[in-house]
Amino acid sequence: MPTIRLWLALLAAALAAACGTYRPQEIKPGMTEAEAAALIGKPTGRYPGPDGQTRVEFAFGPYGRVTWMVDLDASGRVIDAKQVLNEWNFIWFQSHAAGHDTAWVRYQLGRPGEVLPLGWLGGQIWAWRYPTNDCLWFVLTVNTDGTLRDAGGYGIDPRCDPPSGTGRGGWR
Repeated sequence: MPTIRLWLALLAAALAAACGTYRPQEIKPGMTEAEAAALIGKPTGRYPGPDGQTRVEFAFGPYGRVTWMVDLDASGRVIDAKQVLNEWNFIWFQSHAAGHDTAWVRYQLGRPGEVLPLGWLGGQIWAWRYPTNDCLWFVLTVNTDGTLRDAGGYGIDPRCDPPSGTGRGGWR
């Protein structure tokens, strides 16, 4: 029994230490990338931006519900940091998406939480879960050549469906 308590105490300490390093709201302009990463964790993507800038992605949460983007200037200093998976950003995205491709999508929203094939129609569905009280995700379709087929919209997250055969017709 003491061994189990020891392991639980070590696990709790490790979790507390991990949570203590997640402080994206403390990222400020002028910090180095290393200083920002010390507050938020390991980057999950890098995207080239205008004028030698770089956008660094930090995707988190269950099913990728939070993605912070940290913009760096050409010298590697923070310009801005923001959580991009939210309804305001999706509305902006939809109004600017026409004529863009998947590189632009990743720059704006980061990597999708799920990519699903469209079968005989060709292309893919890209989806992002985001923090919401509703069971929604933001989805868009991509053509086989990497261009956007549409500007995206909201759909019911399939992970919210009850197991088949429950006869309950709703949340479990």
